[in-house]
Amino acid sequence: MAIAIPLHLLAAVIWVGGMFFAYMVLRPTAATLLPPEQRLPLWSETFKLFFVWVWGAIITSLVTGFWMIHRLGGMGGVDGVGVHVHIMLLVGIFMMLIFMHVFFNPFKKLKWAVAEQDWITGRNNLTQIRKLVLLNLVLGLLTIIIGSSGRYWAG
Repeated sequence: MAIAIPLHLLAAVIWVGGMFFAYMVLRPTAATLLPPEQRLPLWSETFKLFFVWVWGAIITSLVTGFWMIHRLGGMGGVDGVGVHVHIMLLVGIFMMLIFMHVFFNPFKKLKWAVAEQDWITGRNNLTQIRKLVLLNLVLGLLTIIIGSSGRYWAG
């Protein structure tokens, strides 16, 4: 537990914090200062680097999360943990699926559009990514609230 909890928290901070920065800080700044032919390559390269960290955060979250469920739930595993852990696991898996869709669909198309200098297609895919990042950001913040407060719900 002494290693799993901090690693689990770091993974959440990297992923959710990165989405918060991208959505709340970088997005409005880039939209204000840069034309599409500069903004879209910026996003493509930013996502390329950030998504490596997200994959690491996903792997770390899954490994540490299931390890803690096994340890905390004893022989009961998932049946032995609180309802907040079930909610956190469900929302986390949903977030991972959303990310995988972003990674394998609109992000792939965004990279292609930037390489082809097709700014309309790039803009459309960036818009889809933006909406899904916002959804994942909200889900991530909700998951952090559930994970940090859930053990106190019963009392």
